[in-house]
This record gives sequence, structure tokens and C-alpha cells, in this order.
Amino acid sequence: MLPITGYVDRWSVRPGEELSFMIAVKGGGGYRARIARVICGDPNPKGPGYREVPVAWALEGEHEGQERSIDKGSWVDVPRLDLGAGGRPVIFCATIWPTLLAAGEQAVLSWSSGGTTLTLGIGPKGAFCRLSTPGDTVQAATGVGLTERAWHDIACRYDPAAGTLTIAQAPRKPRLDRDERAERSEAAGLAALSGQGMIAIAAERNGAGPACHFNGKIERPRILEGASGLAAILAAQAGDVAPPDTKIVAEWDFALGISSDDARDIGPAGAHGRCVNLPTRAMTGARWTGALHRWTEDPTQWAAIHFHDDDIGDAGWPVSLRFTVPDDWISGVYALHLEKDGARDNIVFYVRAAVPGSQAKVAFLAPTFSYTVYSQYQKKGRQALIMERSLAWGALPQAPDGHPEYGVSPYNLHSDGSGVVMSTIRRPLIDKRVNQIHLVDPSPDGSGLYWIAADSAITDLLTRRGIAFEVITDHDVHTEGAELLSKYDVVLTGQHPEYHTTQTLDALGAYLNDGGRFVYLGGNGFYWKVVPHGDGPWAFELRRAEGGIRLWETLPGESYHAFDGSYGGLWRRLGRPPQALVGVGFSTQGEYKGFPYRFLDGILDPRVAFMREGMADSASPGGILGERGLMGGGAAGHELDRADIRLGTPAHAIIVARAVIEDPTYQPVNEERFDHTWPAAREDIIRSDLTFFETPKGGAVFSVGSMNFIGALPIDGYDNVAARLITNIVRRFADPAPFPAPLRAEG
Repeated sequence: MLPITGYVDRWSVRPGEELSFMIAVKGGGGYRARIARVICGDPNPKGPGYREVPVAWALEGEHEGQERSIDKGSWVDVPRLDLGAGGRPVIFCATIWPTLLAAGEQAVLSWSSGGTTLTLGIGPKGAFCRLSTPGDTVQAATGVGLTERAWHDIACRYDPAAGTLTIAQAPRKPRLDRDERAERSEAAGLAALSGQGMIAIAAERNGAGPACHFNGKIERPRILEGASGLAAILAAQAGDVAPPDTKIVAEWDFALGISSDDARDIGPAGAHGRCVNLPTRAMTGARWTGALHRWTEDPTQWAAIHFHDDDIGDAGWPVSLRFTVPDDWISGVYALHLEKDGARDNIVFYVRAAVPGSQAKVAFLAPTFSYTVYSQYQKKGRQALIMERSLAWGALPQAPDGHPEYGVSPYNLHSDGSGVVMSTIRRPLIDKRVNQIHLVDPSPDGSGLYWIAADSAITDLLTRRGIAFEVITDHDVHTEGAELLSKYDVVLTGQHPEYHTTQTLDALGAYLNDGGRFVYLGGNGFYWKVVPHGDGPWAFELRRAEGGIRLWETLPGESYHAFDGSYGGLWRRLGRPPQALVGVGFSTQGEYKGFPYRFLDGILDPRVAFMREGMADSASPGGILGERGLMGGGAAGHELDRADIRLGTPAHAIIVARAVIEDPTYQPVNEERFDHTWPAAREDIIRSDLTFFETPKGGAVFSVGSMNFIGALPIDGYDNVAARLITNIVRRFADPAPFPAPLRAEG
């Protein structure tokens, strides 16, 4: 673990509201805390350099810290189940789809009370059951390995009268090369399987917490009492009927409450449970026929939950520092700085205006949805790669691949090879900091930034130009909608506003239709759909359906979100391409290299005369901008967007500048291709378009369509063509004078 780290309970806060930080100190002991308003988060000494303004804070100074851990691994916690007086045989059974047998023994269903535990599970050599009492442990195992990613029924039976512990397994689809059906028994002494106890599904309780986490899908776990043999139990489980000579004690139907964390017991005990650490629901079960693909049409076919031993939801750390944000803190980017014995970390949060629009009519919209989805993106070798430069620059040297204890992101695979569907802010997000780099930039003087540190180039530019601004976040827009955006004359995005909910896109669309002005300063924006947790946007679900640039894809029948039943994937596939919102959309991706733009004839159009203010010589057709930059060496790079009228770019849009990239690493995105051939000439696809167009009621949009563009802003102390262009645009967009609708020639 990091020597000191932590997380905040939400991304944004207003003066007068309370904010809580959860802090962990390795080994415990004293640490120092302070808060500063961040002006520039880039530590590059050849750039603007890291800059901040300390703020007065009542809690600044020394504090006593505690060591905290993160219990990874999803499971279902059932706090109470009464097995009655005991004496009769107890049967556990479940239908499973295992995905990582190499992980060792994994619990499927476990009951524990007073030092006695009965566990049904699987291991590398098949199903097992284990009966542990204060004086003894007996285990029975089939000794026949199961097939991964195939459905099996497993069951165990403890008979106190006969003194036997029996385990059995059977595949739903027999293999031709070997027989997986097996049953074994072991002698077992008398155990007190009676009275009140606790159930764990997909894990086993021990003194330190849940252990033996299951990897794979579990469907219909049940507890029975009766004399039936396990062959009859397995047949009944496969046939979805009640076995003879048994009584149901508890039966958890995962087809119920799919959109929630609830695990409902349809048996007489009513022993309902709660999913812990965000396992993936709405997953195809053993009864899925393939005829339906939307789980809401027949939830019984999606009655499985996929559990992973590295899932994480809410770390659940207690509050370490809590305070009310002072009234005199102006809106901006803030960071809680933590220090212990030379080790450092910082936790970023955003202070809004108490009344939106009261401090400024320009808003920077922090892409906190993308920050959340990308958090803990483990890229092999990243921490070792950045270490030397980070230390030389006085930057944070941490990266998620060096600290897997804080979990993974939807850009990773789980330990069982399945895609990560869930993301959460309730854990340390150690790669979403300021004064931090994320790669060794391929350009000699580059910063190698993404996310929060990169986006500070925008707020730094505004600060240096004397343009007052407020900060709002994706989370705020999701909750407050177009009403919040309406308080601002112009809204600016960050480098990579890739992930959006239906609510945020609706809000942005309504804002533009009502005369709002919008400056899209990134690339690959408005691309994937995410759905928030039912309790709010502290966690998101992401189903990577159909096409798109992605590191994994959803499996058949699993493209609809559990949280709301809606279809997942690209907004383009969902009928809302980015071009229809901001004029440009994702077209190509390549290495983290930057290249210049050239102005086109469109820069001379009278409708964009405001862009050329003070730049009559440089802002002319053929003129270059963004030929240098702190991200990849130039303004056009990494992930690029282009205009396309077929996908919704307004016919009256003006492309004022363009970059066509010849670097061979830049290829068309998946959704542009239909076969192995290129869909068009290189200049038609591998490009970025600086695009302007007017919107109804006097509004306007300007889009750069490049992830590296904002890296060109700080060059020469923000005194360059790209920075002056953006400054001119922001000032005109902040002017309440309406943009006239473009005139069409009569034909």
C-alpha cells in the first residue's frame, strides 16, 4: 500500500456544504494535511510548472492516522439464517459457471455460526464441501475437475445421523471426452448445524472477513433439509423443480432485484442478502436460450451473478477529516495534500459557486465521469516507467500497476479474464491526481499527461487571461441537468469527456438548443454510455456492446445494463453520434504523438472573424497552429475527431483548421470499418477538424477534436496561436450578444 493515501466522498462541493475524506496511513501514525487551490497541475519544469494557491483551512496541520485495508472480491452477505433445531440432513446446492479454477479453493455457499462452518465450493479438482467445527475439519471432494465457462450443478449434504459429508457435481452439458459427473463421501462427526447463523454466497467468512472468493457466475443457490440423495438434488436443480423428500430452507433468486444490490430469498426464511463490492448482474444464466437479449423481457434467463475476486465497490473506510467548506473559497480545482515522512499524495475535489453563475458566466466542466471510469487503469510497467522522471520533477511517482490493492478499471480485465464493468469513486483513485505524470512523453519537452493534471492547462489559461470561471462536474450536470448549464454563457470541456449518461447528454443538448455556447477542448468525447448506480453516481456500469475502440467486449446476451435495463455501447450506435452534438466525432487513434494543424479557407469566413482578432497574419489559410505542445509534441494527436455531415455535423458548420496525420500508427476506429479494407482515403478519416457552428437562439459550438490539443496551450507562456485562438473564442462566446443564424443563398 501507499504510505499515505485516501479518497473523498464526492467530486464537487459548494461553500457551506460538508466534505469528508477517508485517509489511510500505512502502519498508522501522524501525518500532515493542507488544502490548496490548484492553478496548474503539470509538474513539467519545461512547461508552466506546478502552481497552487494555499487556502486557509481550519484542519490544516498534524493528524493521527490509521492503517486501512481494502477487502476486494464481490460476494453476497446474508446476515441471518436460522437452520432450526438441527438433526436432519442439511443440503447446499447451486448452479455455477466457474471462470478461474487456478485461483484455488473458492466458496460458493457457506453457513457459519459459533465456530462451525459448512461450505460448498469448487477447486482445481472439482467441487468440494468442508465442515469445520472448533475441534475438527472434514472435507469431501469429487476429485474430478470442472470445465471453465460451462454450467454445472453442485451440491453437498451433511447427515448428522449417518455421520457423513457428501459432495456431488454434474455438468449441464456432458463432455464427450470425459465424464465430469462425480460423487464422494467422507465420515464426519456431529456438528451443531442449527440455530441462527450467517450466510456468505461467493465467499467464506473467516475471522478477518470474507475469503475464498468465487470467480464466475452463480445461479439459484439453495439450502434444503431432507433425506434426498444428491443425485436427485442435482436432477432437481437442473430441472428447476423441488426435489422430493426435502424442505426448502432458503433459495436466493438472482432474477429478482437485478437493478439493485439486493439478493432476495424466496424461501420461507426470508433471509435476504446484500451484494458487496459490485458484482455484475443481468448476466446470462443456465436457462438463457439466446432468443432474447434484453433481460427485462424475461429476467429468469438472467438469474446469474458474475462474481470476481478483484471486484471493488465501497472501500468503507471511516471518515478521517470532515469539514464545512468556507464561504470565501472561490470556485476552482482544489487538492487535499497529505504528507507522512516524506511520502506524499493529494486528493482532488472541485469547489462550485454557492449559487451557480454568481461568480462567473464561464464554466469549466470537469469530465469526472471519465476520471471515474479510467481510475485505477493498470497498465503493465507504467509505474516503473514514470518513476525516475516523477522523482526528478517532484511529482507523485505512483501508478495503479504498482498498487493493484486499490483495484482495477473498466480498461482492465478481471483476474478471470472477463471485462471490468463497474467503476467507483469510493476508493483511492491514485492516478487521478495533480502534480502527476502518466507516461514518459515521446516528445523531448513533453509532460506526458492525462486527465486532471492535463485539464489544468485549460483553467491555467483562463486564470492567466483574467477570464473568471466557475467549475462544475459531470456529476453535477447528471443531477441538475440543463438548469445548471443555463446559468453560464459558455461551458468548456476537458481533454477527454468520453463517458456520458443519458442525463448528461440530454442536458447538454437542451443547453445548446436554448442558446448555450459550448467549447469542446478534447478528443474522443461523448463516445460511450454509462449508467449510474441506483443510489447515485458514485459508481457506474459500462457495457461495451457492438463496436468501438475497446479492450474487451460484452458477451452475447449481456449488452443491457443491470442498473436500468438500457442497451449499452457507443452513443453513435444508440442514435446519438457526437457529430450531432458538437460537430465532430471519434475517427482515428494512434500513439501519443502530436502534430500541427493548418488553417483552411474557413478561417476567413466573416462568421468567425472574432477568432482572428490580434492574429491577422497568423490566422490565415495555410498558417500553422499547434506545431509544438507538451502532450506528444503537437496539438493534433492520440485520439482525433472529424466532422461528418452523414453523422450529424450541421451543414452550416465551418472547419477553420485541419490536421491530417500521416503517422502509420493512426488507424481508423472500429466503427468506421466494414471489412479489412480502409473505408476511405487517409485524408478523409485520419484527421482532426477545428469546427465551428451556430446553434438555435444565438448559441454556438467550437470543437477541437484532439486529446493533445490543450497540451499546445501552455507553449511560450500561453502566448501562441492555439492559445490566442481559444482565448478569442471563449471571450466571444462569453459575450451575451447572440450569434446570428447563418444566411443561406437562394438557389
